[in-house]
Amino acid sequence: MIGFLRGKLVARQPPALVVDVGGVGYECEAPLSTFYNLPGTGHDVALFTHLVVREDAHMLYAFGSDQERRVFRSLLKVSGVGPKMALGILSGISIDAFVLCVEAQDPNPLVRIPGVGRKTAERLLIDLRDRLKDLATGSDATTSLAMPQATAAQGEAYSALVALGYKPAEVVKLLKAVSIEGASTEDLIRRALQSLGS
Repeated sequence: MIGFLRGKLVARQPPALVVDVGGVGYECEAPLSTFYNLPGTGHDVALFTHLVVREDAHMLYAFGSDQERRVFRSLLKVSGVGPKMALGILSGISIDAFVLCVEAQDPNPLVRIPGVGRKTAERLLIDLRDRLKDLATGSDATTSLAMPQATAAQGEAYSALVALGYKPAEVVKLLKAVSIEGASTEDLIRRALQSLGS
């Protein structure tokens, strides 16, 4: 099992990235919350990882914090949720907002994430109700190698812009450029669309 990578970021194109560790390039997929805070290519990066072994492939998933990886692993234990959907959920909602959804048993924020239907959202809430108690907010420096989480507003704006047909890589770049502290989802979408129009 590969649990951790520290090396040079040599390529990044959401959701894929490549990390050079001692001359070996590790190809990974990562959620938007990790991509938001990656350095530019050529810089050092440290990421938690999760390896998924299938008959036809070995897939490595990368995360900016151990908390993010633990939520990913919890999602994979839910029937009908694979790595692709788990990454989509982590990209579409912050961990703090996700934990609040589970605690309140509110499927509505999850249903807004592309690819997550109401039945899946409700199954997630039921299955994770007890499992997420140890994933509450407040991860310390020892569990965060590189970066803070994307905000809930950024995640929702990302989902909306991708649903409008914009490419994920373009949306990540746009939102990084227009994000300001405390901005709402609507503010971010408006600023991103204005930036595209200028």
